[in-house]
Amino acid sequence: MRQIVLDTETTGLTLAEGHRIIEIGCVELVNRRHTGRHFHRYLNPERDVDAGAIAVHGLTRERLDSSPRFAEIAAELVEFLRDAELIIHNAEFDVAFIDMELGRLPAAAPASVRALCRVLDTLTLARERHPGQRNNLDALCKRYGIDNAHRDLHGALLDAQLLADVYLAMTGGQSLLALEQETSGERRIEGLDAGELSRVPLNRPAEALRVVAASDAELAAHAELLKVLQKASGGRCLWFATPAQA
Repeated sequence: MRQIVLDTETTGLTLAEGHRIIEIGCVELVNRRHTGRHFHRYLNPERDVDAGAIAVHGLTRERLDSSPRFAEIAAELVEFLRDAELIIHNAEFDVAFIDMELGRLPAAAPASVRALCRVLDTLTLARERHPGQRNNLDALCKRYGIDNAHRDLHGALLDAQLLADVYLAMTGGQSLLALEQETSGERRIEGLDAGELSRVPLNRPAEALRVVAASDAELAAHAELLKVLQKASGGRCLWFATPAQA
């Protein structure tokens, strides 16, 4: 399964005031593992950046004037996102801004993000897992032990990288056996709900598991213990029961 963890920075908070995307960052996961591939661009918004937004991400119009416009990177972005599942924190905000930018392109461009891929909102997921608690990215990093000490300002690529680690931790770890792919096909653990999946061991040994067989002496001692249990239980020791009796 291919997933893209995505974040944006903008000139301000509202589309109605004509605000634009100024940074977009994406991190690729395949079968819940970082691939090392990412997409990152600063964008020229062709307008001023609100002072409140600059305080959050530090990006000024002067710094962005030499950056490409969204239309210049749109085709590359679309191909990077196509057919993936997008992982976004507070997805409606980012999706609305990307949809607005797509809508400014020629008619041949995709009409919306959801025409390209599925979207999973980690804010909704976090609120389900941790009701009544703070669920912004910093709070989730602290809750799941993700180091975000270097996050002095928001940044689309940095935040996408942090969110990728938070998402993997929040949904069971990077090497969750239930979601790993094997050469024989996809392994799944049936009958587990989301809470139970989070308790599946997160790490899998790289080497083959050693099988240690019991010695003759240990087998004999086990047999003697079973006799004692059978007698003490009045013949109801489950070891000796047939499947129907058990």
